[in-house]
Amino acid sequence: MTDLPNERNKKVSDSLAEQVHVLTMETLNGNQRLSGAKLMCWIDEVATIVARRHAESDVTTARMNNLRFLHPAINKDTVVVKGHIVYAGRTSMKIKVEAFIERFFGENKLIADAELWFVALDESEKPVCVPSLLLETDEEKEEFEIAKEEKSRMTR
Repeated sequence: MTDLPNERNKKVSDSLAEQVHVLTMETLNGNQRLSGAKLMCWIDEVATIVARRHAESDVTTARMNNLRFLHPAINKDTVVVKGHIVYAGRTSMKIKVEAFIERFFGENKLIADAELWFVALDESEKPVCVPSLLLETDEEKEEFEIAKEEKSRMTR
């Protein structure tokens, strides 16, 4: 592991990521709804982008928690997948991802969400330190504390 801490602090907004998809027949399952496997792939991609932006290095997915499919999406829906970092430890990060159906009149409907944990890697694929997270809002602070408690339970 690279032991030198990254002295740089980064804001949550520094690593936001978003993907937008218009659903077509290729993204649907046999019930004419968005394939859960496809949505899981998009969630992992967005979370990976957030983690890489924060870590400024390669990352690997370590865990996916609390994946919830809340509502279906159908052909021609516009699906927006958004991710942000909620926790940065020494080498690990927790990313929250939400997927929405974007309606024509500005109305968005949450269809899925998930939490993913990543580990930052150096060129030798060894864990590497990540920047500290600069928390600016009460919501960011609350999400960080929840993730910190979760992390401590995972390492016991």
